[in-house]
Amino acid sequence: MGTGEIKSPECLPETQASASASASASVNVNSESFRRKKLGVFFVESDDRRTAFGRGYTGGNTPVNIRGKRIADLSKTGGWIAAFFIFGNEMAERMAYFGLSVNMVAFMFYVMHKPFSSSSNAVNNFLGISQASSVLGGFIADAYLGRYWTIAIFTTIYLAGLTGITLCASIGIFTPDQERCDELALLLGNCQPAKHWQMLYLYAVLYITGLGAAGIRPCVSSFGADQFDERSKDYKSHLDRFFNFFYLSVTIGAIVAFTLVVYIQMEHGWGLAFGSLAIAMGISNMVFFVGTPLYRHRLPGGSPLTRVAQVLVAAFRKRKAEFSSSELVGLYEVPGKHSTIKGSGKIAHTDDFRCLDKAALQLKEDGPDPSPWRLCTVTQVEEVKILIKLIPIPACTIVLSLVLTEYLTLSVQQAYTMNTHMGHLKLPVTCMPVFPGLSIFLILALYYALFVPLCRRVTGHPHGASQLQRVGIGLVVSILSVAWAGLFERFRRNYAIEHGYEAIFLSQMPNLSAYWLLIQYCLIGIAEVFCIVGLLEFLYEEAPDAMKSIGSAYAALAGGLGCFAASILNNIVNSVTGDKKETRPSWLSQNINTGRFDYFYWLLTVLSLINFGVFLYSARRYKYRGGHKTETREPVKIEIQKH
Repeated sequence: MGTGEIKSPECLPETQASASASASASVNVNSESFRRKKLGVFFVESDDRRTAFGRGYTGGNTPVNIRGKRIADLSKTGGWIAAFFIFGNEMAERMAYFGLSVNMVAFMFYVMHKPFSSSSNAVNNFLGISQASSVLGGFIADAYLGRYWTIAIFTTIYLAGLTGITLCASIGIFTPDQERCDELALLLGNCQPAKHWQMLYLYAVLYITGLGAAGIRPCVSSFGADQFDERSKDYKSHLDRFFNFFYLSVTIGAIVAFTLVVYIQMEHGWGLAFGSLAIAMGISNMVFFVGTPLYRHRLPGGSPLTRVAQVLVAAFRKRKAEFSSSELVGLYEVPGKHSTIKGSGKIAHTDDFRCLDKAALQLKEDGPDPSPWRLCTVTQVEEVKILIKLIPIPACTIVLSLVLTEYLTLSVQQAYTMNTHMGHLKLPVTCMPVFPGLSIFLILALYYALFVPLCRRVTGHPHGASQLQRVGIGLVVSILSVAWAGLFERFRRNYAIEHGYEAIFLSQMPNLSAYWLLIQYCLIGIAEVFCIVGLLEFLYEEAPDAMKSIGSAYAALAGGLGCFAASILNNIVNSVTGDKKETRPSWLSQNINTGRFDYFYWLLTVLSLINFGVFLYSARRYKYRGGHKTETREPVKIEIQKH
């Protein structure tokens, strides 16, 4: 067994050949490299290589203005001032999102006369689709429009959807007859049901709203982060603070939705409540456009799905090629400091997923100008590797999203049976989800004053904890939250049965305060802060330059899958635990006092524990990109094993 080396091709310029010879003299073989059969990199750089979509080379760190021109004086653009204009758009989008999520279930139940369980499933599906389809918005932004124009277009769609929902709640023709429909009639199902076309209209405007959210959500956080200079020595600190303030704006939007919008609904009706969301969205759109001269932009890099497909196809076509083949020239890359992908810097080769490296294997038979469907650059291959390596981390937040989705409906049902008075003030049940928002607001306000200094002493990390550590902390706290929810629900249910409230589940028990729910609410708020903020920052920093929006869409996709998982889990639990023939209520019975919400919460606890174990395994295996990106690359000898 000996070693052989892949020589510099004869067609290379003399300077490159001499550099290769010099590098070869300095590289020694060691037993570890033999044992792992580690593939080194020899970048074969060709000026004949076509660039993506026929465009010139553009660095990934190059901010441009709205016309695509390099910004001469960066001090006049970007930074915190530009970011605050973007915060306003996200605040309004989240206000509308949470306003719909907490009010739409009640609207469908009380106004459209749909059963509570089917109403909550319908809203869960809407929330899931609006988040899962964020991948579409991220794709459009990264491939064609850029983040600014994607936000601009989809906020308009969002506003149109909210306007349609407002009309549904304001004009009587869109809703069934409300006469002779009191609380008893609702419980017995004697209210006039909504006509088929009325529900079709409501679903249509709901999903138009969801489509608008799908374009905004993956772009806003990435576009805000784009406003900071990667070459600044304070970049990491600015980015860390940006994502905390970004989530603070999300929280403020949620708090307004759970308080002001609920108040408007109670005092002035559903039409004005949904109308206030449309007005807020319209104002935020104007604020976003006012900030246009201040924004820094990144050029879209062309279709990321096409580049991924090219890598997969090229790797499959060369699946039989050997790394030790005499026909092998090297791993392909273009010359100079920039990649072929517009808006992206070069990415150095890594040893993961070596089967994909075959897409970049340049053989003598490839010729001087091969098709990108047969030969891809190292950077293009590494993009695909990064996207694959990122998947397990956001996937581990799906269960957290499932828990959050269940809280929006289950905890509201719990609150309906309890006393919501605060002194002489009676808070509406739909205001209860405001408390996680308030806890998030408080935690974010104290984050840098308390948490970071304390954790820095333990971890030595300048920001208190790494991104993955923050995600892990959030998952642990979510387990505590849902476990407590199970314990308290067991107490609440037993109290209701002992005091004769088993059958009258919509009557409040005056001696049992709903503020016991604050413990689970505050714990889940803490979980959100650590998990979601850490995840957003992690995905932005780790995603390839030209795929930042798709990276951020991973988080929204995980949230959407959590909503779908909630609906699926609810259906499974209802079918397995309930039996109409035997008149046995399911765990999620509409009568919460005969159901077993406590068992359901403990089921969520077990799922959360299993999920945390998977996260620990995935996080330990993950390697931060760190210095993977490279601006220039000298030829390096490949030493391989010969059998």
